[in-house]
Amino acid sequence: MEARATVFGAISLVNAIATGKGATLGINSKVEAAVSVTDGRGVHLLADSQNMSTKLINKVVEIAVPKRELEKSRIEVSLKSEIPTGYGLKSSSAISSAISLACHKLFRPKYTDSQVLLAGVDASIATKVSITGAYDDACACYFGGTVVTDNYKRRIVRMEKTPTNLTVIIFVPKSRKRGDIKQLRMLHDVFERAWNLARDGDYWNAMILNGLAGSTILNSDPRIVARAVAAGATGVSVSGNGPAIAAIVKKDKSSEIKKVFSDLEGTLLASEINNKKAEVHEV
Repeated sequence: MEARATVFGAISLVNAIATGKGATLGINSKVEAAVSVTDGRGVHLLADSQNMSTKLINKVVEIAVPKRELEKSRIEVSLKSEIPTGYGLKSSSAISSAISLACHKLFRPKYTDSQVLLAGVDASIATKVSITGAYDDACACYFGGTVVTDNYKRRIVRMEKTPTNLTVIIFVPKSRKRGDIKQLRMLHDVFERAWNLARDGDYWNAMILNGLAGSTILNSDPRIVARAVAAGATGVSVSGNGPAIAAIVKKDKSSEIKKVFSDLEGTLLASEINNKKAEVHEV
């Protein structure tokens, strides 16, 4: 048996670490997971997946696959990802959701979306990949669109499709250096305000406030956020815990936003908005 799942990436609108509540937006960079099952035992990563978090992958499989099946199955996992890892672009959430979806397709055919998502969220907490479980990230990767969540209650508060006249410009710095993410809690009230804006549908002001607050702690320069806004960005923020910076912009303004990042050391990625739900099929 084999199942192949496709789950998309996302960027942050509001970081969830300070309050346990976050907001995210789906982009069309994707992760593809292939899970195959034969007689035997153990979880085996194929060569092209060795740079991924093996602890996370093993834990997702352990949670998603019934124990009786796990004990008599050799499970091979192969991953292909377009999402840079370790930059706050939700690669872990996309990977865990894709593996969970493929495993559920094979072993729990009557699965619900919630079961798929929570296997990845629980695995992220258990392996310390995420403090809150990144339920906001998992939902945007899985469902697409713009999602506002309460991570601790594992509840979607608001979800809607994102306008497709927008595009996403992502600056990926050469350095992966991050600040102390636990210090984000010092700005609890600021992030609470940003989340309240997102909850009320004011996504772009929420994102800018999140960007200005987060960049002071996450080793980014708040002036970059300000310059991107001045150049016409609809929204801009450090994504996740950084160090990548994502700008939402109308397509006809993208060249001006690229100029903001042009004198910085790193690479630029352009991504389209994603409103599509994750997909899976048996082969």
